Amino acid sequence: MQFIRIVIFPLLEGLLYTGLIFLITLAASLPLGLLLSFGSKSKIKPISMLTRGLVWVIRGTPLMLQILCLDIAPGLISQALGCGIQFALRQEWQHFMMVCIAFTINYSCYFSEIYRGGIQSIPAGQYEAAQVLGMTKSQTFSKVVFLQVIKRIIAPMSNEIITLVKDTALASVVIHLDLFTVAKGIVNTNPQYFLWPLIISAAFYLIINGLLTVLLGKLERKLDYFKV
Repeated sequence: MQFIRIVIFPLLEGLLYTGLIFLITLAASLPLGLLLSFGSKSKIKPISMLTRGLVWVIRGTPLMLQILCLDIAPGLISQALGCGIQFALRQEWQHFMMVCIAFTINYSCYFSEIYRGGIQSIPAGQYEAAQVLGMTKSQTFSKVVFLQVIKRIIAPMSNEIITLVKDTALASVVIHLDLFTVAKGIVNTNPQYFLWPLIISAAFYLIINGLLTVLLGKLERKLDYFKV
């Protein structure tokens, strides 16, 4: 019972926060990545240059550095403006929110490149055929292109989504709620349990990624009727 109280319950709580980071990031970055892919393909030069510049910076710098920069940014801005901005949220939740924002921006940029590659892989003849049928650009994308793009990008997207589960451990640089940080804290404060907290946390990561692999595999098979 003591093992369950000291090890299992805190790890389950850490798993909850890790799951929240994962779900918030995925729900926000998938649509935002699609918007960024449109921006990078835009014929309006300032928009395309700004979008590509953002993607270049985010993909070229470590995620841990981005988390740290975003986490301290509100305080630095507050000091620079001399306005002493006070947030209603508790400090730990402020850190949690900035972590989610950092993850969302990072993965949106990676997803945008995957989307862009998928969209560009669709043969030009399909766009021309849709135009001949009198379809608008939005109708062409939603009814002809989009599902084919999903089929083509599901494999690289799966890799990024599984990587996201593991990358949530990087949240430990600013918060103490995630699964990895909780496991490390238990080991430091309860050395009698040796590596058990870390082994159990690794099992949680494996289970989550195993479930995601099965679900994404089913989605890929469901889209097999698209010939690519």
